[in-house]
Amino acid sequence: MKTIKNILLMLSLLFVVTGCEGQIKNAKKETVKVYGNCGMCKKTIEKAANEKGVVKADWDIDSNMLTMTYDSAKTNPDAILKKVAYAGYDSDKFRAPDEAYDALHGCCQYDRPVKNTAKAESHDAHKGHDMAVSETKDVQGGLMDKVIASYFAVKDALVKSNGTAVATAAVELTKAIAAVPMDKMTKEQHTIWMKVLPAVKEDAEHIADTKDVKHQREHFTTLSANIYQVLKTFKTNEAVYYQKCPMFNDGKGANWLSKDKDIKNPYYGSAMLTCGSTVETLK
Repeated sequence: MKTIKNILLMLSLLFVVTGCEGQIKNAKKETVKVYGNCGMCKKTIEKAANEKGVVKADWDIDSNMLTMTYDSAKTNPDAILKKVAYAGYDSDKFRAPDEAYDALHGCCQYDRPVKNTAKAESHDAHKGHDMAVSETKDVQGGLMDKVIASYFAVKDALVKSNGTAVATAAVELTKAIAAVPMDKMTKEQHTIWMKVLPAVKEDAEHIADTKDVKHQREHFTTLSANIYQVLKTFKTNEAVYYQKCPMFNDGKGANWLSKDKDIKNPYYGSAMLTCGSTVETLK
């Protein structure tokens, strides 16, 4: 009888593990060495790598191996390892910025592998990028081109009050957000992006998961506010207009970004298409 109970218990645990892995769509798995020392390192590394419904990560203290199960349609190992590096942990692919490593607790400051130019290139290059990036708007604007283009597609679909088209555009936005090349950012850009990233992802996912235009517009208000912060830091290759509808949200108002100077209100569509004004022009 005890043997049967043990077998049932093992089967139930197997179903739990399988169920957890099943939450990741388009699942692929990869294992890479990430340097660290202790349980605190494990917690930090896994927190940096994990992303609900997209990445499930497990770091083994003894072997220093990070196993990543990820949705290949939304992210890739390089993007995951860059986030781990920004948290202060070297891998065999990316070296953490020195300031991130220095910020780790004393017990977490592992013996770093010999600095290899080829392996460290993605992170070392962005140190000199601070000076080079100021020479051209193309470099700064280019990092967010797909995110901004997808945001505008969401906005245009909201103008037409087409919930299905809005959701479709938001799916592309979530993909663009996951693909942003963080290793090419300046320190200021990275700070701003990491600050708004959780909210931007959440709003984009909520908009993608429904065809209810009212609910989509509610999330579009905070999405727009955060994308505005991004554009203030990353700049653009052409003028972008920050516009406001004074009527939305019970008269509290709400903003949006547009490539067009003419007002086309995404919060009311044809009902109040030209209601609003441009409050700022970003260049």
